[in-house]
Amino acid sequence: MLQSSSGSIIHARRSIALSCLCAVLAVVPASARAQAQADTGSADARLRALYTDEWNWRQRELGRGEGGRFAPVDAGSQAKRLEYWTKALSALNAIPFDQLSPEEKVNAQVFKASIQALADDVRFRTYEAPFNADTFFWASFTPRQGMPTADAYRAFLSRLRNAPRHFDEQTVNMRAGLARGFSVPRVSVVGRDETIVPYTKADATNPLFVPFTMMPPNIAAQDPEALRVRDGFQVDDEALRAEATTVIRDVVAPAYAKLLDFMRNEYLPRTRTTLAAVKMPDGEAYYQAMIEKFTTLKLTAREIHEIGLKEVARIEAEMAATRERAGFKGSMAEFFHFLRTDPQFYAKTPKELLSFSAYVAKKADMKLGETIGFLPRRRHGILPVPPALAPIYTGGRGGLDACLMNTYDLPSRPLYTIVPLTLHECTPGHSFQAALALEGPERPPFRRGTSFSAYGEGWGLYTEWLGTVMGIYETPYEDFGRLTYEMWRAARLVIDTGIHAFGWSREQAMDYLRTRAALSEHEITTEVERYIAWPGQALAYKLGEIQIRRHRREAEAALGPKFDQRKFHDVILGLGSVPLSVLEERMAQFIKDGGAAPAS
Repeated sequence: MLQSSSGSIIHARRSIALSCLCAVLAVVPASARAQAQADTGSADARLRALYTDEWNWRQRELGRGEGGRFAPVDAGSQAKRLEYWTKALSALNAIPFDQLSPEEKVNAQVFKASIQALADDVRFRTYEAPFNADTFFWASFTPRQGMPTADAYRAFLSRLRNAPRHFDEQTVNMRAGLARGFSVPRVSVVGRDETIVPYTKADATNPLFVPFTMMPPNIAAQDPEALRVRDGFQVDDEALRAEATTVIRDVVAPAYAKLLDFMRNEYLPRTRTTLAAVKMPDGEAYYQAMIEKFTTLKLTAREIHEIGLKEVARIEAEMAATRERAGFKGSMAEFFHFLRTDPQFYAKTPKELLSFSAYVAKKADMKLGETIGFLPRRRHGILPVPPALAPIYTGGRGGLDACLMNTYDLPSRPLYTIVPLTLHECTPGHSFQAALALEGPERPPFRRGTSFSAYGEGWGLYTEWLGTVMGIYETPYEDFGRLTYEMWRAARLVIDTGIHAFGWSREQAMDYLRTRAALSEHEITTEVERYIAWPGQALAYKLGEIQIRRHRREAEAALGPKFDQRKFHDVILGLGSVPLSVLEERMAQFIKDGGAAPAS
């Protein structure tokens, strides 16, 4: 996911614009130069040329759309990318913002924020710590299901053959990070080596073999020349399976074994024992850049910490009222104990948890027509988190094809939190968002490939609250689960800044979350370790949700009976992923226009 920071576009005189445009010619293809030079008087044309060529370059440079290779991640390649993006930003800043059309003004802001984030990641050499507590480069390319064509399988096999080179480059980068004190903190590395072990298997039990057990039945018919023919008839997928077996045995398993040895015997013993981002090289600037990247806001750690404390206090009052509504007579600590231990709140089998999540998703489906105007055709499934990742994975994660629910350690997965989790990750949250992004308004390709955490996660958290409007929560316990999740995200503002700016310990952070949210001990541990390993990311959720809910209150107050939540949601979702400053501007326009629906 690509997230980025917000910022204003610099207004410049035409003479400066032209000189800066010339400076970037070395890094943009000839097509962009020709277009820009042919119409130097059009700010829109110059902007379109710049972001079109940058996006095309990025696809080639990062290997996107080319499944047969991993993009180089070595330091030299990273330096070239930083040079390109720095020059692209200069060219962008030279385009007069006030001469752009309304749509291109949005494109300019999105482009600047995304490129700035990419440049900052390279500038601070984040590639020297290329994983965190639950997201790993060695597991990121494992398909969850089969692929549609023989060509797709061949590209995947080619990618597997490329894994040793990719892992070697990552290892060199990680050694460089260790040498300068830039690493994933040790507490967030311990145990993660176990996620590599399944990939060291030299046979069909390797997770990378799974897609070869799920090949479409007609795949041979797609490619009669490359696959074997027996008795005049095309046979099944034996040839591709045989090739996969060889590649996994001779190439993949040894590469993973080498990586495992490095992680256990070299990386882990040398990782830093400090937690705070500000304690790393150029740490204060690094943490501020991460804050802006993930929140798209120019807030300081202190400002965010104070916002978090105020939100925590507000939610505590709502939790107390909900506890009383549930008829519980004890203290909040006693109520937490009851919720964490009573069997009525827990699934007995993985299927029961998945079924409950599916039930919630279908309830939400039934209410979508009165909640959101534009509904995508695409649907998603609900699947368990893969076993190799589940022990250290989050409770769930939404995606285009499937919404993942974690069924590992069922006593740590209370059903009262499955309701907000399903709304957030599945429908009308992330999986719904992903489908809408494919079928929504036409956007330049770079817009479709750009995402901002504060927008996406803000919407996800907003949908948890939206479930109260949709009538999804059936009991006070389920509503308390919603408040537990909201408290969890508010506490993140306090904990993330506490750890990375104000010297909080792991134990201090865990205790803060433990005493304020009815999460299980397992979830508290995995979450805090995630915040430690991924500075700033946890800040996006609550800050994005705060802004969306504020916009709704403002629109309801200004429009009165003219307010239509379907149009309100269509405006937000129709924008696509944007910095929060862009959302702010669009919501002001929505009110000014009298609550009109966005143009289709």
